[in-house]
Amino acid sequence: MDILIFDMDGVLIDVSRSYRKTIQRTIQIYIENCLGFERNSGDWVTDEEISLFKSTGGFNNDWDLTSGLLLYLLSISGIPPLPKQKRFSTIQEIVFYLKTKSSAFHRKNAIRIRRKHLLFFLEKVKSSGGGLRGVRRILGTAWEGWVYRSGDIDKDNLIKRIFQEVYLGEKFSSHYDLPLLFYRGKGFYLQEKILIPKKVLSALRKKILMGIASGRPRFEAELALKRFRLHPYFNSVVTLDECEEEENRILRSTGKKIKCSKPHPYSLLKTVQEIGLPHPTCGYVGDVVDDVLAAQAAKKDLNILAIGFLCDQPNRKAAREYLIKAGADFVIENPRELLCFVS
Repeated sequence: MDILIFDMDGVLIDVSRSYRKTIQRTIQIYIENCLGFERNSGDWVTDEEISLFKSTGGFNNDWDLTSGLLLYLLSISGIPPLPKQKRFSTIQEIVFYLKTKSSAFHRKNAIRIRRKHLLFFLEKVKSSGGGLRGVRRILGTAWEGWVYRSGDIDKDNLIKRIFQEVYLGEKFSSHYDLPLLFYRGKGFYLQEKILIPKKVLSALRKKILMGIASGRPRFEAELALKRFRLHPYFNSVVTLDECEEEENRILRSTGKKIKCSKPHPYSLLKTVQEIGLPHPTCGYVGDVVDDVLAAQAAKKDLNILAIGFLCDQPNRKAAREYLIKAGADFVIENPRELLCFVS
């Protein structure tokens, strides 16, 4: 093998207490602070339920995943549908509107997710293409008016605003030049840990070239790369920013809207292009269905293996089955197994 490409979250970096907990906290703030629901104890969604959503594919973007979970929760909450969104000029106006709109309904009963119902729902989402698009195909637009998930972070996108405040903490205001509105604790990014030992990365680096194809925004990828001093190991790092730049380029030149983030293979192909090795044999290491699908799609242009990675999965048996069904060529549980591909 000439080039080994890594996903970042769940492969290089343990995000079980950062992004996953950010999803949970964002949902809690949205449902409790913005909609007024009450919950006696526990999280609105569990780690396993987040993993089940991811397993349907199409949820590489955690803002989309958070929105999908919220739409599902609202669909089983008993709150009446609200199909249309109103336009507001500030985030504060949206919150006031949602609180006012929801205050007329009884909201004190906890929303309980029934596992059989969730699995049945997610099977339908998967058969409808997965991701947020699949959720919307199943639920229609009935609850769209309750979930403000698009537009600018300072005006329209309530989901992204809460999520970024929770994940970045004190770095939010300096990065976005906006005040904190929903969360004033330490950023959840500080709870991340490195998953693959540097001894393994060093051993790999001596034999092959390496890159990263991540769904993170560039700023958040750099937070981890600098914090764990990972830059020296990698020849290329491609992030969500580059995917969005390609989407905008395609839109300008063709008028077509195309999503270039995984499961689209663009980030993998871009990584290999930046490394610059002609006709390489490659591997892509990812932990979710979208990673495997991206590697499979890249096979049209690359000699590449899809390598499933289970080190950071809460339910490894189920995760293995999902990755194999998606088309993983190999599935590994220990980072040291990566050395087998370059020996």
